[in-house]
Amino acid sequence: MSLRKAFLSRKGSNSRSRSLYRITSKSASPNNALRELRDLQREEEEEENKGLVEKEDADVASDPIQENRWSKMLPELLGVIIRNVDSTEDRWPIRKNVVACACVCQRWREITRGIVKPPQENGQITFPSNLKQPGPRDLPIQCFIKRNRRNSMFYLYLGLTQIADKGKFLLAARKFRHGSHTEYIISLDADDLSQGSNAYVGKLRSDFLGTKFTIYDNQPPYDGAKPSSNRASRRFASKQISPQVPAGSFEIGHVSYKFNLLKSRGPRRMLCTLQCLPRRETVDKPQKDCNTQKPELSVGCAILKNKAPRWHEHLQCWCLNFHGRVTVASVKNFQLVATVDPSQPEERGDEDTVLLQFGKVGDDIFTMDYRQPLSAFQAFAICLTSFGTKLACE
Repeated sequence: MSLRKAFLSRKGSNSRSRSLYRITSKSASPNNALRELRDLQREEEEEENKGLVEKEDADVASDPIQENRWSKMLPELLGVIIRNVDSTEDRWPIRKNVVACACVCQRWREITRGIVKPPQENGQITFPSNLKQPGPRDLPIQCFIKRNRRNSMFYLYLGLTQIADKGKFLLAARKFRHGSHTEYIISLDADDLSQGSNAYVGKLRSDFLGTKFTIYDNQPPYDGAKPSSNRASRRFASKQISPQVPAGSFEIGHVSYKFNLLKSRGPRRMLCTLQCLPRRETVDKPQKDCNTQKPELSVGCAILKNKAPRWHEHLQCWCLNFHGRVTVASVKNFQLVATVDPSQPEERGDEDTVLLQFGKVGDDIFTMDYRQPLSAFQAFAICLTSFGTKLACE
């Protein structure tokens, strides 16, 4: 028994004994004694009721879900509220109210996740998990990248206007030099870019010449994926959030630049190979696998290449139609089209549809537009490969 309960019990027994003493000593008449006994019983009942109320309040305070009255709302009413918020507040910064609904309690979070559609269906980036989900098929998601030369930092923003100056922060990356290779650490937090942080989402690693890159994800891209056995790609001091979700570095793509030893005229030539999930209606069909050593894995493989530009005789330069999204000529500008796309029927890519375009619009400001089958994380990693000098490739 706790000290508080012992004190209350002692107090109740003392008050009861004093009352009985008062009745037996001062109540000469039986009517007066009976009246005082009834008063005593009424006081004891009030004390017991008060104790029950205090116990219920203590139980509610110990349970944060029961303490929150919003968690007791009817699921039908709660679904109507979240659907209205999701449909009316479809752009940032007011989109943050949808995230606020998911932060109320666990019940609100489950209902919100079931109502809010992924980017490939509504073209919206709402939660951090949407950064690793494919974009829409019809219209690209418009983003822009800001570069800070002084600390080798790169920031990815979701474009809120046609001008690449205001946006919603999505990802940050920092360039590190490790011996003969370079790494870009990608994180959800611009102030915490360590691989042991919970904000760490993946990295990009290059070779000595800076012409071949490997994209690593901190979470398995599909069930049964095994982390990379490369010692340089191992993630040290990582925080494993769930035992069912292993932490490590999983290869999800490769980017390479072709050599141009003869110095023939032309822009950089890129080739990207990415692991991505196939369409829902074709999940059960056999898919081509990027890893030839494991043909049993049913994982789609998207192969992208840069779109060939045309030579402009009057301007004396190579030109691509960026539809007004790129305004400054740069060797870093590119457009990627698919030769093999598992999200399309028969996996044939449409070489006329640009899946990712990247270009310069100002001093250290670049636009990035992507669509299915690429995710924001994959598109950002591919664009990071364009920074830096490419020896024997230009």
